[in-house]
Amino acid sequence: MKVTNAEFIISAVGPDQYPEDALPEIALAGRSNVGKSSLINRMINRKNLARTSSTPGKTQHMNYYRINEGLYFVDFPGYGYAKVSKTQRAAWGKMIEKYMLERQTLKLVLMVVDLRHPPTKDDVMMYDWLKHYDIPICVVATKADKIPKSRWPKHVKQMKDSLLLRSNDLFVMFSSELGVGKEELWSVIQSFIENGDSPLSGAVPQEGQQQESP
Repeated sequence: MKVTNAEFIISAVGPDQYPEDALPEIALAGRSNVGKSSLINRMINRKNLARTSSTPGKTQHMNYYRINEGLYFVDFPGYGYAKVSKTQRAAWGKMIEKYMLERQTLKLVLMVVDLRHPPTKDDVMMYDWLKHYDIPICVVATKADKIPKSRWPKHVKQMKDSLLLRSNDLFVMFSSELGVGKEELWSVIQSFIENGDSPLSGAVPQEGQQQESP
């Protein structure tokens, strides 16, 4: 997908601030500092539209980014960050749960995980919760560039086994640094926007795949 226009719209703290133009929304959920902002920037070929931070828990609202006047990326607050107060975590949890269960324009949740490490208990709980409520989900395993290519299959298998992914569950290996997985992920997103499903179940870039140019 060619991105010709992308802009930050709002940091929403509740439903009254969500956009009302009924464009399809792609939500990004994941642990703090897992690379959601970098993923957004790579997907839209921009360096700093979604601001990255070395401080976990920096994103504290639902950040809306409008792409090509045709869809939104919605970046959720990172979960599992211990230094955020229990009260704040509970508030985030209620806001996100209400959004996922009631937002009519939500088309797909990208659950972003770190390919280098096994999924955390929070990752497993999030995945199981989304599956329980039949919310469309694609697992995106980031930071593939931090692992030697020869070890990609091992880490992919570890991630899929830990989350109990089936053969038809969506999985894309991704590198914000190299662009690996970018086209596969756009295909998944476009398919859900257009048809409500995806032809790329289990999509994983092959070891010899060329990196995508910016």
